[in-house]
Amino acid sequence: MSTIKLNQQLNRVEIKEFEIENEIVFNFFNNLSSTERDDKLLQAIYIGVLALMEDRFSSFLSKTANELGTKLESLKMIFEMKKEIFYKSTIKGVLAENDIAEFLVEHLKERKIQDKVYLTGNTAGKLTKNKTGDIVCELNGSELKIVLECKFDKSIKLGDIESKEIFTRKTDTAWSQLIEAQANREAQASIIVFDISLTDSSILKKCENVGYIPEIGFFAIVDSQKGDYSNLSIAYMLARDIVLNAQILDLDKNILMLLVNRMVKDINEILNIRSLVNINIENNKAILKQLEKSILLMEFNQEYLLKFLKDGTLTKEDLLAFYQGESIKDKYKIIEKEIEYKINNT
Repeated sequence: MSTIKLNQQLNRVEIKEFEIENEIVFNFFNNLSSTERDDKLLQAIYIGVLALMEDRFSSFLSKTANELGTKLESLKMIFEMKKEIFYKSTIKGVLAENDIAEFLVEHLKERKIQDKVYLTGNTAGKLTKNKTGDIVCELNGSELKIVLECKFDKSIKLGDIESKEIFTRKTDTAWSQLIEAQANREAQASIIVFDISLTDSSILKKCENVGYIPEIGFFAIVDSQKGDYSNLSIAYMLARDIVLNAQILDLDKNILMLLVNRMVKDINEILNIRSLVNINIENNKAILKQLEKSILLMEFNQEYLLKFLKDGTLTKEDLLAFYQGESIKDKYKIIEKEIEYKINNT
């Protein structure tokens, strides 16, 4: 007979004659008074169900850590063990692809973007017997596509063409995978996704958050164990803007490189500042001012990128205004005063 019975009329879960032999569970309840145990058992079941529903264990822990405090230590030990098994397992690539596809679907849904996300699985693409390109995104139901290659593998290096040795044995690199994925899935742009814990130093030297290789594609560094895919959303939206706007005009690639590289630089600066704020919640005025300054720069850069994508070029006056950035100085002065006022009155 089943241990668990569901009472459909009362919407209740009924458990009878239940017992468990587990050292961690026993020690936890042994340290509680008899009056606390029933409440803690219900809390433990509720937490466990939430963790299973979340299906991203590290994200779940980070969301509940403040509420549960030291009582999560045993749960964290289990998570560390599961994490170690994950990193040593060959299945981590498949798990990564599923999580990334799920994130993209939710991200696009939140932003009310009609792109379709498909996992290619073991399906070969245009190139014979080639399965490179794990996720394909169709933009607004059109034939325009962005392809994502997920590489949770520390052996993958950057592979800059200037340092490539033709006569050595063929190995996968970030460059080769970006080009191969785009060709194999007949996409207009490609993104390679790395995990922060499984990324070669040659890639981290290029960028720790979002990177852009002109004429090749983007790469994004995510933290899957924390459920943080924010860098991927940035890389995707940049690639999407380029694909949707670039096919109409014969673009000046040098100016495009100038615009995107500066945007990526400022994005990385924002993300680095955000990390500092997360570590030190009592952030100081300098961090807040720099963050607001970077946000203004992002909006300023985006304005000129959209102008360039619309017109196909920038006038000399536009380039001068873009270089000097005079128009955002007055905006920043107002924000700076607001920061001073808020901090001084808290």
